[in-house]
Amino acid sequence: MPFYSPQKKRASLAVIFLTVFIDLMGFGILIPILPTFASKELNISDFSIGFIVAIYSLIQFLFNPLLGRMSDKIGRRPIIIVTLLITSLSYILFAFANSFLILIVSRLLAGFGGSNIGVAQAYIADVTEKNNRSKGMGLIGAAFGLGFLFGPIIGGILSDYGYNIIGFGSAAFSLAAALFALRFLPESIDPIAKNKLSPLKFNLIELSDLRLLLKLPNIGLLVIIFFIIIFSVANIYGTFSLLGYKVYGFNDKQNSYLFGIMGIVSALIQGVLIKVVTDNFNDRAIIIAGTAMMVIGLGLLPYGNNFYDASLFVISLTIGTSLLQPVILSLISKNSPDNVQGSVLGLNQSVAALARVLGPLWGGFAFEYIGYEFPFLTGAFFTLITLLISIFYLKNNKI
Repeated sequence: MPFYSPQKKRASLAVIFLTVFIDLMGFGILIPILPTFASKELNISDFSIGFIVAIYSLIQFLFNPLLGRMSDKIGRRPIIIVTLLITSLSYILFAFANSFLILIVSRLLAGFGGSNIGVAQAYIADVTEKNNRSKGMGLIGAAFGLGFLFGPIIGGILSDYGYNIIGFGSAAFSLAAALFALRFLPESIDPIAKNKLSPLKFNLIELSDLRLLLKLPNIGLLVIIFFIIIFSVANIYGTFSLLGYKVYGFNDKQNSYLFGIMGIVSALIQGVLIKVVTDNFNDRAIIIAGTAMMVIGLGLLPYGNNFYDASLFVISLTIGTSLLQPVILSLISKNSPDNVQGSVLGLNQSVAALARVLGPLWGGFAFEYIGYEFPFLTGAFFTLITLLISIFYLKNNKI
């Protein structure tokens, strides 16, 4: 009997989806109010807020490949459970943050805990066939979307009771996800296959992973495209809430509801429509459409007049990112050898994390010293580059 029967695969997909969803509800509660909390309560500058956002991604950049390789060797399940517990601890620390230093430590721990997304993607790769990989990867996006739907709404309600309550609420969801995974999440790797792997090396960045990308140029191109897309969006990670607060005049609840709109659109596309889209359009067409929607959304966001305008631009941006991420991740996975799925997807998440480091640093700097429009215009410009690459290069390359 195969290690994973079709029935067990379907059940495991449901469990990993619920695990990630519960965890990301905690993330969704906190992330919309983090920049305004740092600005209003701790009097931190816009550029320093970008640094706070970037430090989270820097830790992911360093530890995503390591956790991916560890999961190849010792299994996905223990990595997912431990990182969820660390994430819960980071939110508890946030609840007591009364200084820049404590907030930084909180985000360092959260970054390490959040380095499990590549492992979750590898888990999905373990339990899906290649022809259903886009739909499987879309589950992670749907979990993000639903987390950003319910999390910000809950966060907006909790904002009336104080920022420490928001921290405790986020911690509760990540702890619940850890307990859920401990009880219901099975291991996705055959124990015999794990034992055949070479000994685990505890290097943060494994050069052999980078050499693997050189040997597989199609994967390398896709990783570059993914990097540009994530960098373009990351320009606004620390500044989107600040734009709402300082330019549009939104409060924490309104900012949280904008993130909730992102969640609705993302969950609808990646959880429901992605299969229909991938069945009827080729990957190149989806990438072109997604990047075009991102350009429109990012380019117009700083020029709206009210909540209605901001919502329309956010919808355009979210449609673009929701189309792009599962398709590109699926292409990377389908072009990767089966025995290094964790390594390749972990490396890709690390490269994406590097984009999330550079993006907020530039976004915070540009917002404070050049003009509030520039983080968004920078993102639109680099996404336009990706659109041109997709139009003029991907048509000659079957990936």
